[in-house]
Amino acid sequence: MSAEATNSVTPGPMPGAVSGPVTPTAPRRKARPRIDLRRLGRAALLGPAARGRLPDAISHVVEAHRAHHPDADLEPLRHAYVLAESSHRGQMRKSGEPYITHPLAVTLILAELGAETTTLTASLLHDTVEDTDVTLDQVRDQFGEEVRYLVDGVTKLEKVDYGAAAEPETFRKMLVATGNDVRVMSIKLADRLHNMRTLGVMRPEKQERIAKVTRDVLIPLAERLGVQALKTELEDLVFAILHPEEYAHTRELIVRNAARADDPLAEVADEVRGVLREADISAEVLIRPRHFVSVHRVSRKRGRLRGSDFGRVLVLVNEDADCYGVLGELHTCMKPVVSEFKDFIAVPKFNLYQSLHTAVAREDGQVVEVLIRTHQMHKVAEAGVVALGNPYAPAPDDPADGERVDPTRPGWLSRLLDWQEAAPDPDHFWSTLREDLAQDREITVFRPDGGTLGLPEGATCVDAAYAQYGEDAHACIGARVNGRLATLSTVLKDGDTVQLLMGQDPASEPSREWLEHAHTPAARIAIQRWLTAHPVQAESQQQSEARIAEDRTAPRPVGAPDPDVAPEQSAGRPGTGHVLADLPGAAVRLARCCTPVPPDEITGFAVRGGAVTVHRVECAAVARMKDGGRAEVGVRWGETAECRVTLVAESFVRPHLLADLTEAMASEGAEIVSATVEPPTQQQVRHTYTVQLPDAGHLPALMRAMRNVAGVYDVSRAQPQPQGG
Repeated sequence: MSAEATNSVTPGPMPGAVSGPVTPTAPRRKARPRIDLRRLGRAALLGPAARGRLPDAISHVVEAHRAHHPDADLEPLRHAYVLAESSHRGQMRKSGEPYITHPLAVTLILAELGAETTTLTASLLHDTVEDTDVTLDQVRDQFGEEVRYLVDGVTKLEKVDYGAAAEPETFRKMLVATGNDVRVMSIKLADRLHNMRTLGVMRPEKQERIAKVTRDVLIPLAERLGVQALKTELEDLVFAILHPEEYAHTRELIVRNAARADDPLAEVADEVRGVLREADISAEVLIRPRHFVSVHRVSRKRGRLRGSDFGRVLVLVNEDADCYGVLGELHTCMKPVVSEFKDFIAVPKFNLYQSLHTAVAREDGQVVEVLIRTHQMHKVAEAGVVALGNPYAPAPDDPADGERVDPTRPGWLSRLLDWQEAAPDPDHFWSTLREDLAQDREITVFRPDGGTLGLPEGATCVDAAYAQYGEDAHACIGARVNGRLATLSTVLKDGDTVQLLMGQDPASEPSREWLEHAHTPAARIAIQRWLTAHPVQAESQQQSEARIAEDRTAPRPVGAPDPDVAPEQSAGRPGTGHVLADLPGAAVRLARCCTPVPPDEITGFAVRGGAVTVHRVECAAVARMKDGGRAEVGVRWGETAECRVTLVAESFVRPHLLADLTEAMASEGAEIVSATVEPPTQQQVRHTYTVQLPDAGHLPALMRAMRNVAGVYDVSRAQPQPQGG
């Protein structure tokens, strides 16, 4: 049998069995519970399957389905149940129950979540092709192509071997089957939930193995698909199996809190109702208990728990605008904790979640978290992609040509499909995916055009580049974060504004070093894919980076100056501007420490040998020479002639930058006398060039040409150094 379930969980703990988590809600509290997924399709529900009418066995499924879809056609459900029951007849679960109870329970879970009729039909049939004589052709003939596709997808998932040796390739195949229709994964997750609920009499080692796979793979997928109601129950069931002592302690905390005489959550909820009533805002105010794992996390974080830590207040309204109206009233009439405010309506989470989060403080110091959302947002928050209905349903004015179209999928799932296609091998895909699944927090960064990017916490500008541009991000040369230049390795924070600077070279290459700064699978796979496809360039990069690493303690000269050249250059030699000094007959030299050129403001000093050295007035050597008693000599520019100047270019690291920069300088008639390129740090590099120009008037054009080179973000005159003179 494909289902790994055995006996049903009993309400209380039993020796050798896993007890289902109790609902952490005291009966006395006035609150509507979260979506109830705990009603099982048991043998007691089975009844006659008379032709032409709904069998009694699926009455609970029909009731839950009609609550979400009042006008649904129930004939497919009746037909699917009749086929499933007859096909599975005689098959028993390990608990001794008729096997049909399993697909019934799975379908009930999905019906509670609001799944549409096609999903429920496929759910009833999800084990028939694998465990009975029913074929996919029969499913297509009787129920249509959509149901056949879903049943086939779930059947493929059932064949996935979660053993360590088979993990990479089989899980990759699983995601390929899932990615084309999120409803396949919805059925798989509901199937796993029912199996986890009924795991009790299996051997402890098998319980632990199944719980670990559920924890590491299926719970993160449920989180990313937004199916919170299903995800939280799976978390609690896994918690009970893998950490029984901590689970028992948490259960005791919840039971003890439920017996308290006072209830700060109920008191705050009553106060919120009063505030909204006075403001004439129609809203439903509920207490939303935390599930076991959530209580455990809060306990570990805060130590001793108070009554407000066991749940949150949930406010449901009809319109988006009402959410902000409620927020305004609560912040006006109650004491808000401003640092706790988050707006997931304006910026939804990656898994479709939308809500306003805030918190209010009571006089006794307890802080109560408040969630504000519309009824529709709440439905999506609980059921995620299941609440989206049929992603393939054609619009009313679209002709149904029978071809499958791309569904509207969560952005994370779309990215996942891109990763599995781009990954160079299954092992690489698996390792990067596992890293991504381990990320349970996401940040939102803003683009200059107002768009947003959802990234995992710890993401860098490299990740932002590949999230926005895909493989075109190979041409990224830098970034501005909140208006300031930043390296591609900069770690981004929630709410940052990121402007990515792109080069124009279509043959741009990503740096191997970027792999150290890439945290998302999209970035890592794209970079690795390029490096794998271009081994020669990648090897050249690696050798270059190794040479630079050996030389990091000292600048690396390129075309170093002649050591016999004096520190100062004669004003009468080619390559200098014409300088007139108020000291007749004296030789005039331009100081190399600040390389003055027209129209710099200059001053001169008499030095040994009757010569005059000329400095820019802001040069640090000027003050030192004055303090040393050197005689200042008046100097001024004469007719402009050839001049020599030192320029500093600051740029981001990229291939061919040096060649492009020197070509731009040559095009402006500049002759490079010497150049020094410092070792790169944080993906930035500093170049210092001493160049000779035919005329000092060409200097502004030269600096503009250098700044226009892709990757160069600043060009300036060399800062005066104190060693001149």
